[in-house]
Amino acid sequence: MAVEWAGSGPEVLLTIDRDSGTGLRAQLENQLRDAICGGRLAGGERLPSSRELARALGLSRGLVQDCYAQLQAEGYLTSRPGSATRVAAVARPAGPPRVPALAPARPAIADFRHGVPDLRLAPREDWAWAVREVCRTAPNTAFGYGDPAGDRRVREVIAAYLRRVRAIAATDAHVVVCTGMAQALGLVLRALAAEGVGTLAVEDPGGIRSTTDQATAAGLAVVPVPVDEDGLDVAALDRTGARAVLVTPAHQWPTGVVLAGHRRRELIAWARERDGILIEDDYDAEFRYDRAPVGSLQGLDPGRVVSLGTVSKSLAPALRLGWLVAPERLVPVLAREKLVADRGSPGLDQLALALLVESGRYDRHLRRVRAVYAARRRTLVAALAAHAPGLRVTGLAAGFHAIVHLPPGSDEEQVIERARERGVGLYGVAPMHSAPGPRPPRLVLGFGDTPDHAIEPGIAAVADLLRG
Repeated sequence: MAVEWAGSGPEVLLTIDRDSGTGLRAQLENQLRDAICGGRLAGGERLPSSRELARALGLSRGLVQDCYAQLQAEGYLTSRPGSATRVAAVARPAGPPRVPALAPARPAIADFRHGVPDLRLAPREDWAWAVREVCRTAPNTAFGYGDPAGDRRVREVIAAYLRRVRAIAATDAHVVVCTGMAQALGLVLRALAAEGVGTLAVEDPGGIRSTTDQATAAGLAVVPVPVDEDGLDVAALDRTGARAVLVTPAHQWPTGVVLAGHRRRELIAWARERDGILIEDDYDAEFRYDRAPVGSLQGLDPGRVVSLGTVSKSLAPALRLGWLVAPERLVPVLAREKLVADRGSPGLDQLALALLVESGRYDRHLRRVRAVYAARRRTLVAALAAHAPGLRVTGLAAGFHAIVHLPPGSDEEQVIERARERGVGLYGVAPMHSAPGPRPPRLVLGFGDTPDHAIEPGIAAVADLLRG
């Protein structure tokens, strides 16, 4: 996209010393020449107009014009009638050629990477509309430093939305707006550490490695707790001695298990007996297909559960917007941690999100993308049934990934490596366990960012590897 300057040109840092023995024009020429040769002014970069530069430096316009003409004659600058003066493209600093960094190539046929939504579905027009409306109608105070916990109206909108679609028991007083899930978890862990919590239990398999980094930074130890077909094993949790646990009850990452009703009740009982806290990552709650949505764990005991949410999957990761819903006693310390971290999430973006929700555009977008992912899910299931019949496929009740159970004796790592050689990206469950060891070989097949047309050819290309 071509960029046009709105004014007379950009500013550039140049200084004139009238007490030195060097002439004014020579000073200007030398500084511009040095800036170009040193790389401070790159090839093609626009310079201020002679009028603007003369005004800024207190020089005559004719002197600046003579300077530009001299550097143009030397090949440093270029200019055409009616066009701005620019640094010549050939005027580059001396030195070894720069080698561009190469991003790892995506597999040629299909990439079943997980955890990424279809970025082509990001609601650009709706977001642009919301930002435009906010800039047009927001009061002047919205452009200042706001409440580090988030704009109050935004928190009211988020709380109302979560009460409506997730059965969360909360008001704006329980909500802190964050820049995504990672920050929300970090704030909670630091707040718990300040209360004397020393150990965090996490699901195994799960996002153990990234969570461990966050917990270590907050001063907490991490212990893994196994997950079975009903979700987190609460009896095993009790044996760890931990007072806090991070769970994904709506759609466990990565197995896709929905936390069973009896396990939910056991978790709440554990938290009450241990004076503990449940940290609920409301992962994939927006995308359910085969059954009615499961309500938030927080609704069972608002005083014992902190619920974390984000728009990274529903809208786009680049927006960096999320929230946490916490017991009211924790909110002041969470707000202080947020203040220290970044003084508050971007205020205008918060208001834009609130406007999307209030206008119904957020719900409309979710309905649209849910239909896309549901169709893509059907394509994946059909492709597996056609090319690798008999394989057990689980975890498909929600979200946009599936678990494929490879035949016993399969080498998970070898299947992934050989698939990559064929141009197909596959990913295993083994790295998501707390420690290496013999486990059933399984793959995580993401279909969120895998185009519809690539799913069937991708499965066909590796069908023999999947069958074992």
